[in-house]
Amino acid sequence: MATDQEKKNNLPNFFLSIKLKYVKLGYHYLISNALYLLLLPLLFIVLTHLSTLTVDDFFKLWNELSRKLFMQIASKTGIFSEETLSFHKKILERSGMGNMSYVPKAMLDNPADKKNIAEARKETEAVIIGAIDELLDKTGVKPRDIGILVVNSSLFNPTPSLSAIVVNHYKLRGNILSYNLGGMGCSAGLISIDLAKQLLQLQPNSYALVVSTENITMNWYAGNDRSMLLTNCLFRLGGAAILLSNRSSDRRCSKYELVHTLRTHKGGDDRSYNCVSQQEDESKRIGVKISKDLMAVAGEALKTNITRLGPLVLPMSEQLLFTATLVARKIFKMKIKPYIPDFKLAFEHFCIHAGGRAVLDEVEKHLKLNEWVMEPSRMTLYRFGNTSSSCLWYELAYFEAKGRIRKGDKTWQIAFGSGFKCNSAVWRALKTINPAHEKNPWMDEIDNFPVNVPKVTPIDF
Repeated sequence: MATDQEKKNNLPNFFLSIKLKYVKLGYHYLISNALYLLLLPLLFIVLTHLSTLTVDDFFKLWNELSRKLFMQIASKTGIFSEETLSFHKKILERSGMGNMSYVPKAMLDNPADKKNIAEARKETEAVIIGAIDELLDKTGVKPRDIGILVVNSSLFNPTPSLSAIVVNHYKLRGNILSYNLGGMGCSAGLISIDLAKQLLQLQPNSYALVVSTENITMNWYAGNDRSMLLTNCLFRLGGAAILLSNRSSDRRCSKYELVHTLRTHKGGDDRSYNCVSQQEDESKRIGVKISKDLMAVAGEALKTNITRLGPLVLPMSEQLLFTATLVARKIFKMKIKPYIPDFKLAFEHFCIHAGGRAVLDEVEKHLKLNEWVMEPSRMTLYRFGNTSSSCLWYELAYFEAKGRIRKGDKTWQIAFGSGFKCNSAVWRALKTINPAHEKNPWMDEIDNFPVNVPKVTPIDF
């Protein structure tokens, strides 16, 4: 029997509580979009290249942050109580993170003193410009050929906007369709992809540039409210730039084809809406408060998302077994075990948002995934920490560096975000990826992975 605490911290066994309305929603989506799905080869959108900051980029711009160094910095600030420092240490020891993630240089001094717009802007500009420079170098695309720009950063949204910074730096053309998404959490990267997809369907022969990042400098929490300390411990610096195209001539040189995007928003429910929120603590210090309901809320959002996604991706045999057992249980009240669809029959690769070890553990358990499937997500969390909306691209880069992407393979990206949202994207590989031709953050050290990550890794502090 699970303890009350375990029940509170785990995802619900959502296959025991699937609602028929979600199944109907999935098939309604399939039928209502049938024409689009049939015409998909004619209206294709391809990912020509993605670019994440390389290790060399990190060394030039930022500093590695070991868990011990984190504790030393936190102690040196003089802000945190002994109880809070102990709580920081406990989280880090169980986080699944290693000693090689990255933070802005400003954080290595006194993060509270460096928490200002100038330092935050310096951090974000360096990240997004670095990622875009590398992307343009890889593709040979000229900045003025880009017709659509989508930039997402949840917690740092200055004026002029981050998208305007990109337009100014690269002197993008005056009629560019430019969007800046803020406050949408870690799932904003896939929201940006979905928005770019919809815009490309209306803009023929276009390139769309998607940039995903999050700011660390402005979001260091300098208080003692335990519910706001997780972001200090888990979030680290990172960024990604992705180029999408609907030009028929680009299909030959592109890596992936975007097959599906599916977005689920549970914001109509108050518990879901309030489970992750930026607010002030009792001392008027700003931080991101994470509710104890997070795992249950994430489970509900995931349940809705995959129930709608299933009819689009699962083999018919899996759909029939799942639907038959569901109807038997719900309509005829038969006492039989629910059938859990095997999503490994639909996808060769999984990129699950590396939000934290607990989330990965529960998704692995309830979707009955194995260590090999979870490896990219766990290694991304270990090596780079939670880089928010960009972490899915570090996971995809891991697959590429390992030489696992074969022509025709399907990859499922799934991310969670405040609001509360669960979003999915499905990609089909248009070619076999040769690691020897790749430049990404993993290439110089990929032979060192995977590594064993103990449940608890003590910190000598």
